[in-house]
Parts: sequence; structure tokens; C-alpha cells
Amino acid sequence: MKGYMYILLCSNGHYYTGSTNDLERRLIEHQNGEGANFTRKHLPVELVYYEEFDRIDDAFYREKQVQGWSRKKKEALIKGETNTLHELSECRNKTNYRNAP
Repeated sequence: MKGYMYILLCSNGHYYTGSTNDLERRLIEHQNGEGANFTRKHLPVELVYYEEFDRIDDAFYREKQVQGWSRKKKEALIKGETNTLHELSECRNKTNYRNAP
């Protein structure tokens, strides 16, 4: 069964990352307030990015990966600036080490 990882832009300016086996149905659910609690509170939402996978579990894995990313990294993915994704990961890791006790 195919799967999709998607990113929504919510009315409060935050991104919501999810996964589904039926992207069209899931977007309708989000817009109707039947989606996640977060999107329900921040309608309307706009689909800004998605990836298609051969298996739903791959889409779910990708969702969890992207959820952990910084806003800048998500925006680079949305804009198709894949060449900067690794660099943005390194910047985040360096910041974490520098601020570690």
C-alpha cells in the first residue's frame, strides 16, 4: 500500500508533518477539523510539501525523521534545496554541542 509523508503550513505559521495512505482524504479531514488536534486549532492549513512511498511504513518513518528537523531544514526541503539539508544538520549538531553543559 502506498504512503505519503506531508507537510502542512498552519494558519499560525507553524508546520505540521504527517503521514497517510490517502493524501487527498487526509487533507480534507484536516481542513474539516477532523485531523490532528494541532491542525484543528490552527485552520486553515495548506499543503506545502509531500513525498510518495511504495509502503506506508516508509512514509511513517520519514514523517518521524522530518518531525525532528529544525524549521530551517524543513523549509529547505519544501523549497527543494536538498543540497543544504546536510549542512543544516551539521549546524544544529554544532549548536547542541556548544550549548552542552
